[in-house]
Amino acid sequence: MRNAMDAQEVAVGWWPGDTRYGKAAFYAYAHPAPAGFAEAALSPAAARWDAALGEYVLDWAASRGYRGIQFNAVVETNTSAVQLWEALGFDILTTVPDAFDHPDHGYVGLHVMYRRLAVDDVPRR
Repeated sequence: MRNAMDAQEVAVGWWPGDTRYGKAAFYAYAHPAPAGFAEAALSPAAARWDAALGEYVLDWAASRGYRGIQFNAVVETNTSAVQLWEALGFDILTTVPDAFDHPDHGYVGLHVMYRRLAVDDVPRR
């Protein structure tokens, strides 16, 4: 049996950000990378090769022009999701009480969560 890393692999996707790269971004990489891969022409202009990550990145905010990201309905009893979004820099702005009828817990609150994106990350229109 072979896995994808035993042969040529090309991957593209969306990443919410982590300690290696703290911003939400679209990404693309190839393994092993063919000659000249890092020098390819990119579009849009905000896309770039990141040598430290070894992949192309296009910051999500830069691609869309957003100043922040808001989730309107994060179920308060879904502690894994709440902890993940908080670890990624989201804050709970408010909780709407009894807004979700949970099958095990009855009516529970829904968090409105928000992450402000750095103004420098967002291009002027």
